[in-house]
Amino acid sequence: MIDDLTVAESTVRTACGDVALPEMGVLEQRWETDPIAPESVADEAAAAVGDLELEDVPTGGEVAVGAGSRGIDNLPEIVGGVVDGLRERGYEPFVFPAMGSHGGATAEGQREKLATLGVTEETVGCEIRATMEVVTVGETPEREVPVYADAHAVEADAIVPVNRIKPHTDFGGDVESGLSKMLVIGMGKQRGAKMAHDWAVDWSLRNMLPEITGQLLAALPVAGGVAIVEDQHDETTHIEGVPPSGFLERESELLELAWELMPKLPFEELDVLVVDQLGKDVSGQGMDTNVTGRRHFTINEPEPETAEIKRVFARGFTEKTKGNAMGMGQADFAHRDVLAGLDWSKSLINAITASTVRGVRLPPVVETDRAGLVASLGTIGPVPGEDARVLRVTDTMRLKRCYASAPLIEAAREREDLRVVSEPSPVEFDEDGNFAASSPD
Repeated sequence: MIDDLTVAESTVRTACGDVALPEMGVLEQRWETDPIAPESVADEAAAAVGDLELEDVPTGGEVAVGAGSRGIDNLPEIVGGVVDGLRERGYEPFVFPAMGSHGGATAEGQREKLATLGVTEETVGCEIRATMEVVTVGETPEREVPVYADAHAVEADAIVPVNRIKPHTDFGGDVESGLSKMLVIGMGKQRGAKMAHDWAVDWSLRNMLPEITGQLLAALPVAGGVAIVEDQHDETTHIEGVPPSGFLERESELLELAWELMPKLPFEELDVLVVDQLGKDVSGQGMDTNVTGRRHFTINEPEPETAEIKRVFARGFTEKTKGNAMGMGQADFAHRDVLAGLDWSKSLINAITASTVRGVRLPPVVETDRAGLVASLGTIGPVPGEDARVLRVTDTMRLKRCYASAPLIEAAREREDLRVVSEPSPVEFDEDGNFAASSPD
């Protein structure tokens, strides 16, 4: 099947004609960052507990600490710090998985998923209580959508979600990925996640999350949340306790900070973007839509106002994504390694759950990197290859160092936020027609 769906390089060359390939150099983005020292992260998290509203929690009362989002720097230390901060104040914390339907939608699967994130009873210093049982705590007034919450969390004297604030890949709003999403979808377990994604097609998560979050704050003893913001290197730069009063407003402000600090492409207008790897550990959509500017696979959601890219060529997967090809539908061309490595079942199940089935559409598959570059350059209009604005990145999360074509290298010389690392030279390919140079970052 792989050979049947792969277009040979010779066929691509015949269709595109004589396409000149640009010379490529290396540039580096200069980011001013101020991460929290790793040895201080746990103390910062413990201190953040002091900003939560815990006055009504009795001494010795149980506090349910929600955790479970992927890819958060220092997650075990942060959760462990929150646990220590609660215990120091006389409470009895426990951790519960707040991850929707992840982990195979089973209690043991979610416990194992937490362990892969480094969150175990040993690392955070308290019990982990995992269940897929939920309690219906209300319904929305107009649409009568049921609101669910983890059964263990509902029984606790207080609830404290711990999550990173960041732009979401499927929608834009006042609150996106963060504390509110963890309360609504993460704490809602499989039923809550399914409810949210079903209604997102019509109602949109940008409208749903604030409304249901308000209901959860009113119905449950949510003492606030511990918010994390990361810098361009995905390192912890800010930890803050957010009390329930002003919960949505403060999360919205922290989202603005996260937008400012997230890694972005060094140029907003490109002819071709080559992405070496896509994966769920890079972004929920394989390639971060806030970087590529492509969110056309999500119904009822506008495109983000970021990059304008004519062609995207995807070359392969991260190891950790295990064949989940979510997001490959953003690409215009895919290397045969994408087809060879994808797990169709895993990809489709993820797409159905998230109601983003367009995101797993298979782009035209080409035999080699050279074919992918020729096909991309051959379909960008009357732009000579040597003048094309081409960027090659490791993935949409690792953007500090990039391969860049000569026009971009020249533009970089005029900018203080960019540094030219190496001058443009002809692109080298191995005997199979693939890039000889390794990923840039």
